[in-house]
Amino acid sequence: MENKVEILDLVIIGAAAAGSAAAIYASRRNLNFKIVAKDIGGEVALSGEVGNWPGIIETTGYQLAQDFRKHVESYGAKIEEGFEVTAIKQEKNYHTVTAKNFLGEEKVYNTKSVIIASGIHPRNLNLPGEKELRGRGVTYCTVCDGPLFKDKITATIGAGNAAIESALMMAGISKKVYLVTKFPNTKETLGGFPKAETILVNKIKKLENVEIIYNAETTEIIGKDNLQSFKYKDIETKEEKEISVDGLMVHIGMIPNSSFVTCGTKNPVGEIEVDLKCQTSCPGVFAAGDVTNIPYKQIVISAGQGVTAALSAIEY
Repeated sequence: MENKVEILDLVIIGAAAAGSAAAIYASRRNLNFKIVAKDIGGEVALSGEVGNWPGIIETTGYQLAQDFRKHVESYGAKIEEGFEVTAIKQEKNYHTVTAKNFLGEEKVYNTKSVIIASGIHPRNLNLPGEKELRGRGVTYCTVCDGPLFKDKITATIGAGNAAIESALMMAGISKKVYLVTKFPNTKETLGGFPKAETILVNKIKKLENVEIIYNAETTEIIGKDNLQSFKYKDIETKEEKEISVDGLMVHIGMIPNSSFVTCGTKNPVGEIEVDLKCQTSCPGVFAAGDVTNIPYKQIVISAGQGVTAALSAIEY
């Protein structure tokens, strides 16, 4: 006699803003579902100050991530934490979601619907010395590693909110901070940071221990056992310079965590394409948050998408 296969109503992949919001709505609709997540909060948990979450004037990314967990678990939902999804396979009447943890333990879930809210991860510079010095002075998480560089000299590379937030944090820790942007200091580039919020740009430019380097293309990261310096080229003058630093924070954008997704359409940068109801081109598979092609990667937008995906999955 064959064992009956348990089929869930829904599997949610990810437990940051989108995944948590989806889980809250799934709980309130009494769905039989699982949340599978590598960690809680994703990139949100690694953010510094968060001042744009409605109802909370100021908090931290870590605290917000803990609030996500508390809210989700208040409904009795259990997060399968530490498991990373490796495959989604469409069967005849359901989907199979396979996940593994770092020990190699594997779990398989059968489900009527799936919400992919797997988020994003930091983009590398792909420069000589970068890979070798990662964790030895080069970092992609200022919140995690910034305190290691107390009273030292650091640099942050990037031109968006994440880069400025990194430099702001390091200004309170390091004795000297370089903020390196590839853009010129012009009105057209919003002062060298075209993708950043004006309030952050104004704040960073007032700090005495922060030196902003404009028109700079980073070319090499140098060090033996640990980071020693980095080189950059002035995009206009072609002049090359080398600056000695103890820490280098890289914040130049993100890459979608979508390599495991084979069901559905992705755009050239790997974002999962969805419609207004967060439906992918694969029936029963929805996507929400930063992993999708929806513009403006913001926590509040991801949360809203998570709700949309959950309601669409319920409707499905």
